Amino acid sequence: MRWELNRLALAITSMVALSFLVPLTFATRQIAHDRAIGDARQQAAAMVAALAVDADPKLLTSAVASTVAGSAGRLAVHLPGIAPVGATHVTGADVASATSYRRPVTAPAAGGVAYLQPSVLSDGRAVVIEVYVPEAEMSRGVWPAWFALGGLAIVLVAGSVLVADRLGSRLVRATRDLAGSSRRLGAGELTARVTPSGPPELRDAAAAFNTMAGDLRRLLDAERELAADLSHRLRTPLTALRLDAETMPPGLIADRMRQACDMLDEELEAIIAGARLGVEARGAQQSDLVEVLAERLAFWSALAEDQARPWQVVGGDHPVPVPLPRSELILAVDALLGNVFAHTPEGVAFRVTVSEAGVVVDDAGPGISDPAAAVRRGVSGAGSSGLGLDIVRRVAEAAGGRLVIERGPLGGARIAMLLPVPEGERAVVAPRPAGRRRRGTAS
Repeated sequence: MRWELNRLALAITSMVALSFLVPLTFATRQIAHDRAIGDARQQAAAMVAALAVDADPKLLTSAVASTVAGSAGRLAVHLPGIAPVGATHVTGADVASATSYRRPVTAPAAGGVAYLQPSVLSDGRAVVIEVYVPEAEMSRGVWPAWFALGGLAIVLVAGSVLVADRLGSRLVRATRDLAGSSRRLGAGELTARVTPSGPPELRDAAAAFNTMAGDLRRLLDAERELAADLSHRLRTPLTALRLDAETMPPGLIADRMRQACDMLDEELEAIIAGARLGVEARGAQQSDLVEVLAERLAFWSALAEDQARPWQVVGGDHPVPVPLPRSELILAVDALLGNVFAHTPEGVAFRVTVSEAGVVVDDAGPGISDPAAAVRRGVSGAGSSGLGLDIVRRVAEAAGGRLVIERGPLGGARIAMLLPVPEGERAVVAPRPAGRRRRGTAS
């Protein structure tokens, strides 16, 4: 924008300068011409005064030589019946024409013009005074004047561009600050604010941006508080469910019910604590993907054993930090694993691959025929709510990654939550050969 403003100022001032410069160049040349003719008129007037005193040719010769033009060979007096006194540059026809006109005229001459001034002597004879004006005299001082005008125009144009650049820099700086703060706010930096500067319109825009950013932060915090309040409301039915589980006779089912109640209570506590951290604190959290995956597999492995599902884990030898709160990472992992149990028959195998590139879940089920519909919130081709894979997509994008759904090597679906890692360190998400494991130990 700054260069555009400079070009605009350059174009405008250049047109203004040219609109004055072009007429002034012609006016300067005309002034020099008129000055030279005026000098010639004065020389001729001096000779007219000398002729009024005495028209003797000998005296006229001395009078012509005493003038500036005469000493330079540029003045002559044409008397009737005798040769011209002085140096002439015109023909007799030009002299006769001036005599007949009875007024001063100019006649072309070699290398310039001749100023012809007719007059009448005391005895009634017509006389013509000729003053030759060379071309150099008529253009004397024109080129210096043109150079001065051109230099003045350049100085004025450069000065106007410099002033426009200084004024435009404030406008551009204020615009860039506003655009940079908008990008930071869009990237999740809710503390981004703008210092109002520049013209009044941009200052108003900056104030409106600061107000919007503050309102957005308050709305997000209010939404988190609402999520925490809703999670807290689930504690009442959970308490009733725990009491019913405690009254069940000892056995495997009772133990699983009590374990599920404990895990649900922990999840609710994590959701409430995470929601009340605030947006900035949540954005600064990190979680270990391998640790979360191992913890959730410990829960899902019991159900896999009940349904006779072969399963295995590939990778997980090193921690994989993810810039997400633990609660959101658990939600995504549960959605990935729960999708296998919800949409494949019992006994169907699945495999989990974890690395720096993310986590991949392959199954041997029927697969996903329409991946686009599978991540459309509220739409599902399998009779579910359609939220699970959309949650995974949202969590992956929050971490800077993406969700991939395709046909896997086991014949069913492959759902990958890929994370952003440097190209040189990106692991291949295809699992390496490994033995089938019933429990989720890494291979």
